[in-house]
Amino acid sequence: MNELEGKVAVITGAASGIGRALSDAFAAEGMRVVMADIEDDALEVAAKEVGASGAKVLAVRTDVSKGAAVDALAARTVEEFGTFHVVCNNAGVGAGGTMWELSEADWAWVLGVNLWGVIHGIRAFVPRLVEQNEGHVVNTGSIAGLTSAPMMGPYNASKHAVVTISETLQRELALNALAVRVSVLCPGFVQTRIAESDRNRPDHLRNPVEPEMNKVGRELLKQIVASGLPAAEVACQVVDAVKHERFYVLPHPEMKSIVRTRMDDILEERSPAAEFFFA
Repeated sequence: MNELEGKVAVITGAASGIGRALSDAFAAEGMRVVMADIEDDALEVAAKEVGASGAKVLAVRTDVSKGAAVDALAARTVEEFGTFHVVCNNAGVGAGGTMWELSEADWAWVLGVNLWGVIHGIRAFVPRLVEQNEGHVVNTGSIAGLTSAPMMGPYNASKHAVVTISETLQRELALNALAVRVSVLCPGFVQTRIAESDRNRPDHLRNPVEPEMNKVGRELLKQIVASGLPAAEVACQVVDAVKHERFYVLPHPEMKSIVRTRMDDILEERSPAAEFFFA
């Protein structure tokens, strides 16, 4: 999709981080932008700021873990702009710890947003893209979807699922000779608020008592994330991928070595090493 001006982009998780950067980047291309997020106040502020650039912006509060909410987002987009062309299933959260200590609520929360959010996005938006035979789906995975770092079980599982769902969708569209394309974004650490995603965790999925190790891990994650790639740089790579129909988007080339190690482990039938390096 070489020409983006005047077309419509829908971005979930748009109030902060990569989603906000994607909103800015697509607006700069002259697109009309639909910004969806569960965080009302932050979404309102972000939408006003993106709109101040002259872009036409629609803000829609959306809980992507709920199918009906994503259906409503698609319907509201069509009501406002007639259709859509680029759909970024981007909303994401994280919970960490050793897997034998994680609660059912930890798994339900992360999979609800990271995995079901993408599933709902595909189900709600792709049929119309297929009908108009034009469009591009961008699913936000992670380098965690190509590797298996410790202490990140639910997050890893969700992102591995997003990668294979994206690959499957791309193949299905190609088998039907459709002009709809897919990209899967697999960044490493990016300057976002992922370490603070608990702020939007529903009360019914919170743990009564948080293990002290989780608190320590979250503070460490905040420090690592703060040193990550600026979200705007990631968004620029996504726009380029849409324009050039590039499927895999890996903004951290220095992390390809750990992906290669995992592939070698599989092909050589080796047990994954206990050590894990991000470079």
